[in-house]
Amino acid sequence: MRGAFPELSRRRQFLREHAVPFSAFLTDSFGRQHSYLRISLTEKCNLRCQYCMPEEGVPLTPKADLLTTEEILTLARLFVKEGVDKIRLTGGEPLIRPDVVDIVAQLHRLEGLRTIGITTNGINLARLLPQLQKAGLSAINISLDTLVPAKFEFIVRRKGFHKVMEGIHKAIELGYSPVKVNCVVMRGLNEDELLNFVALTKGLPLDVRFIEYMPFDGNKWNFKKMVSYKEMLDTLQQQWPELEKLPEEESSTAKAFKIPGFRGQVSFITSMSEHFCGTCNRLRITADGNLKVCLFGSSEVSLRDHLRAGASEEELLRIIGAAVGRKKRQHAGMFSIAQMKNRPMILIELPLMLQDSPPAISSQDPFHVQGIRHRVSFSNRMSTWWKGCWVSRTPPLGQRWSNSPQRHCSSHLDSDANPKCLSAVSGAPATPSGPLPTSDHLTHVDTEGRAAMVDVGGKPDTERVAVASAVVLLGPVAFKLVQENQLKKGDALVVAQLAGVQAAKLTSQLIPLCHHVALSHVQVRLELDAARHAVGIRASCRAWGPTGVEMEALTAAAVAALTLYDMCKAVSRDIVLGEIKLLSKTGGQRGDFHRT
Repeated sequence: MRGAFPELSRRRQFLREHAVPFSAFLTDSFGRQHSYLRISLTEKCNLRCQYCMPEEGVPLTPKADLLTTEEILTLARLFVKEGVDKIRLTGGEPLIRPDVVDIVAQLHRLEGLRTIGITTNGINLARLLPQLQKAGLSAINISLDTLVPAKFEFIVRRKGFHKVMEGIHKAIELGYSPVKVNCVVMRGLNEDELLNFVALTKGLPLDVRFIEYMPFDGNKWNFKKMVSYKEMLDTLQQQWPELEKLPEEESSTAKAFKIPGFRGQVSFITSMSEHFCGTCNRLRITADGNLKVCLFGSSEVSLRDHLRAGASEEELLRIIGAAVGRKKRQHAGMFSIAQMKNRPMILIELPLMLQDSPPAISSQDPFHVQGIRHRVSFSNRMSTWWKGCWVSRTPPLGQRWSNSPQRHCSSHLDSDANPKCLSAVSGAPATPSGPLPTSDHLTHVDTEGRAAMVDVGGKPDTERVAVASAVVLLGPVAFKLVQENQLKKGDALVVAQLAGVQAAKLTSQLIPLCHHVALSHVQVRLELDAARHAVGIRASCRAWGPTGVEMEALTAAAVAALTLYDMCKAVSRDIVLGEIKLLSKTGGQRGDFHRT
């Protein structure tokens, strides 16, 4: 670690020179020696990610049933004595445990332990890391699934993006190298950010680790949501053909690559498409004291119960040895795992496993948002932290919140747009003109009166643009909370905006007889109307093809309005949604439409 930990280097050298035979209790029937132990310190977390817990939530274990600090250290001493030389602390979120620094310091005193790591969401990292480093923490993994601040807030239902970035910066500043950043990749959520994450490694000593989306109890795993290692690697190689494969470390779960000239590297955790069971050296202890020999296995044995029953060290070792001896050669295939009963990931540890897909948001041109002065800007700190290494397509945060007498929110999804994320809102679409000829029959009904999809195969491809609107009458109380961004659920305008963008892209899945349209542009704009205590919504969509996009625009406006209702319903049920209408439509054989 660039000489930052001379004491740790001397310790590792001593251990290499005084190695002892590995314990038979930690060696399975296939000869795998388990020298790496992951200990969950808590089931609790300070984020509320949509993708980590089941929809119905997670019933937490009563405090009396969780391992005490002394029990954690007793088990750690036992495992280290038998040959474990690496311990990683996980959660939940381990850094919310009040005595985490003391636990690290106690572990650091164990003779034979070479590495103490931690996996964290990063919210508390910058504050605690100096103390943790002094206590003996030697490795850090930080979970981060997006580089778009508004998407981060939507995903985790909390603010805190800047705190995670501050934690990453603090780790680099204190000499940790590499700082590992764990990114679970899921189709429709963040696969469009792969290149942005990789670009961070150009100037920063990061190991960005792309993790294949894995099934756990309650996370509604779907094969279609998984982006495979090969697909991700192909995306990277198209941008950087010079990408080099690095030698794999013994028992490593990661396939590592490096771009020549970049400070950091990129890795792939291929649990689903190319398992690494043959070299697995990991065991896990859950917060309630159960030993799991395989992350994907449902088999567990309670070490807590045996400890509290007064089991001797020899008896505990026999129990551990029996569990390790039953470990299978490899876990089940991805489709079988999805059907197996297993703990939700939050109750095992926390590398962010995804639930139903949140909105698919383009990181290439995601959001234009202007805020009132209640916002706090931290753009100067951000620009200082990254020292010019921030991805060009991910904007300085100060552009996101600026002082403005009127708060409004606008999003862009535009394949032809300027690659800067937060450019100024462009002018409204060109005003259509001319009447729209009406038809004397319903186009979605056949000659026998049955529902049918229109055949557009013979229609010419033209540019299609549509604009729709909606109004949400909030009432004075909810309106003030939205205006000042004081809702407990978060930023109602941003969440509604994201929902509108997602809805436009999913229209064909919501409206049965709509054709799927490859949209080249989506803009959802929300403006506050103080006189009416209302929010006006305006959605515009553009595409090049044989069919119009008015349904996409209408769906975007309607779902944005529904989302505002959902965000505010705890404050008031007297909210009125209305005035959902098509404002204009251009392109197509039947001419243009403009509502006068």
